[in-house]
Amino acid sequence: MTAHMDARAAIEDVITAYAHDIDDGALDGWPDYFAPDGIYQIITRETFEAGLPMGIMLCEGRGMMADRIQAMQTANIYEAHNYCHLLGRSRIDGGSDGAFQARTNFNIVRTMQDGGSEMFAVGKYLDTIVFQDGRPLFQERRVILESRRVDILLVYPL
Repeated sequence: MTAHMDARAAIEDVITAYAHDIDDGALDGWPDYFAPDGIYQIITRETFEAGLPMGIMLCEGRGMMADRIQAMQTANIYEAHNYCHLLGRSRIDGGSDGAFQARTNFNIVRTMQDGGSEMFAVGKYLDTIVFQDGRPLFQERRVILESRRVDILLVYPL
């Protein structure tokens, strides 16, 4: 097996593990999926394609991500709910600088406390992934939402 194929398998595994941890409510470890100076952004497709920088959420660095999780767990009030990510197969391209680019389409179904489920978010992840100490980490994870209509109950990372 080539090094590129090994890297591809590791990248696919981290993309899947990320979704499963969010779905399972294991949010304390969410920042650990990112490089220390990693960027996480949620933005609509319309805004992204227009080249506008303003998104729905932006975290720069693990510290901001950890703060987001702590606030969610201690300060925010919201109705309990769960996500179920449905991921498409990732397209992964290697860059000359050692970073990899990945695109993964997703659907996220949200189930509320009363048992009702609905399609909550549809879009694509545009990722820049780097390897540090042999482990793939998101240098950038851009969550591009297809719709500009976003439910106000966007609490958990997508």
